[in-house]
Amino acid sequence: MSDAATIRKQLRIKSGSAKRLFKEHRLYQKEEEELKRKLDKHIAENADNWDIGNTRRMMEESGKMIVDSSERLGVVAQALRELVIAAEKDPALAEDEELAKAREVLEEVSV
Repeated sequence: MSDAATIRKQLRIKSGSAKRLFKEHRLYQKEEEELKRKLDKHIAENADNWDIGNTRRMMEESGKMIVDSSERLGVVAQALRELVIAAEKDPALAEDEELAKAREVLEEVSV
């Protein structure tokens, strides 16, 4: 396999990983927001202490997963960024479709 083919394959793999981790990160954020609304509802309705405590525990777990997914996304995004820079230096990949897709993914996950 040539260098260009190897870089193309790595761009595809790392782009997919970044997209998946970005989606995962956003899902944990949404989950935490939903749990916050649920907790507020429990408190307003004077729900059982168990319900309130359980919802708080679930929120804490979501918070931990947000931090974890953010860190993993940062690592993958940095690796993808470095790979894009390397690919841009290769004239054979200057107009490559995988490179263009990788740039789009980087822009999306860097928001």
